[in-house]
Order: sequence, then C-alpha cells, then structure tokens
Amino acid sequence: MSLPKKVKIVEVGPRDGLQNEKETISAELKIELVNRLTSAGFVNVEAASFVSPKWVPQMATSGEVMRGIARKPGVIYSALTPNMKGFEAALEAGADEVVIFGAASEAFSQKNINCSIAESIERFREVALAAKQNNIRLRAAVSCAFGCPYQGEVPLSSVSDVVGRFRDLGCDEIDIADTIGVATPNKVAPVMQAAIREFNIDGLSGHFHDTYGQALANIYASLEVGITIYHSSVAGLGGCPYAKGATGNVASEDVLYMMQGLGIETGIDLDIVVDAGQFISQHLGRKAVSRAGNAIAAKRLG
Repeated sequence: MSLPKKVKIVEVGPRDGLQNEKETISAELKIELVNRLTSAGFVNVEAASFVSPKWVPQMATSGEVMRGIARKPGVIYSALTPNMKGFEAALEAGADEVVIFGAASEAFSQKNINCSIAESIERFREVALAAKQNNIRLRAAVSCAFGCPYQGEVPLSSVSDVVGRFRDLGCDEIDIADTIGVATPNKVAPVMQAAIREFNIDGLSGHFHDTYGQALANIYASLEVGITIYHSSVAGLGGCPYAKGATGNVASEDVLYMMQGLGIETGIDLDIVVDAGQFISQHLGRKAVSRAGNAIAAKRLG
C-alpha cells in the first residue's frame, strides 16, 4: 500500500511536554516557544491546559499564555479541558479547540479517576455540548489504547467502544494514544483498524510515546494503514509518568526528519523546529531528547 502524500503534525510540547517539568517555566518562555513553533509551520499546537493548578502547577499560567501568543491565521491553538470550569477558562482565553480524554482500559480509568470508562466519558457531555454551541473544535484522546500499566493487554473491543462514545459526543478528531509506549508495529494496524471501523480515518491521529524506542516504527505502521495525523513534542519534551526516567513523547524533529526522508509533505520547516528544540532545552538546562535535532544542531557547529 502506498503511504499518504501529506500529513498533519500536532505539536504537543508546550502542554503535554512541559506540564511535568518540576521547575516553574515562565509564561513568557512558553509564549516564545509557541510562537517559534507556529513560525516553523505547525498548524495545530497544544498550548495550554485548564486544569486545577493544585494538580498541575505548571499549567497555572495557561490563560496568560493563550492571551499572549502571536496568533497566526489558520493555526488551531488547543487546550485540555477536563470539566466545565476548564472549558469556560479555555473559551475566555480564546482556545480554537478543546481536548477531552478517556482511557480504553477499565483498570486505568478506575485507578486514575475512580470511575468506569463509560462514566468518565459521560462526564464530558456538557463540555462537548458547550464546544458545539460555541463553534469550537472538539478533540478527544483515547489513552492506553495499546496497553495499560495496570491490566496489561487492552481488548480491541474496548478501543472501538471508546472511539464510538467519543464519536457520539460529536468529536471532530480522535487521538489513539500509546500512553506508556508499549506498542510495537505489529500491534498498530489492528488497533487503528478497530478505531477506523467507528470513526472517519481522516479524523484519527496517532499519539505514540517513545518509552521503548518504538514510536517512529509505530508511526510508520500507522502510515501504512492510512493515518494522516500524528502528535509529537519538540525536543522530545515530556517524560512518561509510568516508567521512571523514560522518555515519553516522540520528538518532533525525529518525526519530521523521517517524513522528509519518506517524501511526505508536512508544511513544517525542520530547521526552525531544531532551533526551537535547542532553545527550550537550553532554558531547561539539559540536552534535547531528539536524535535528529541534536545531530542537525551538531552538524551546524561543524
């Protein structure tokens, strides 16, 4: 099967990547990072999370960030909204898309939020309705679609069920996420096909973590199935909360380098993304977790 000619890359570094950082990162720095990423050509950036600052202190400046960025026409600035309070804050801050989430694993849902998958998704009904009424895009993330830290294997029927529930809430896009990075390429097609049976393939995305170094291989396997939206994080920002010391998100630079090599159009300037990755890594006082990014940066130094 031929691979897609063009893909959309959703940059999640400013939210998913930075939210677990221990040191407080200023709103100015986050704004600068978002602006650098949109100037590189990303048309969808996950920039904020409107959750209780008690739970995620790093995201306390989300309103300030959303109001301070230099908005580029045609760019979707997304925010995570776990409830109506979060939705109202996102609306006020000018979010173009709100993100809701649910697990494909019953054990994960019970352990994390103390309720069933069905109950957890039902809680988002109000947010989904409000998004539609306010003409805001609605995206959902299906976590643990390829494996769970508590129950291990996740049945394909669970993935189908969750995707169907999110579809019925009116979601425009649904992310199929390998939250703990355990997937290998042979697992990808069956899971994606289970999702495709419930939702339009053009609105499905792959969110792969690189915990075990399989993210690029899994993205390639998704390309073979026809998935055309992928999530990545500049400089590989964001650890995996379930595997001590492990990397989480796949690095945007690595994904872009691979797409470039495959002749797949992204509309993104890899050199500007490398600069953004080096910029944020220097501010965090560590090396970027991106092989392609670090190699390109080193080559420039000669």
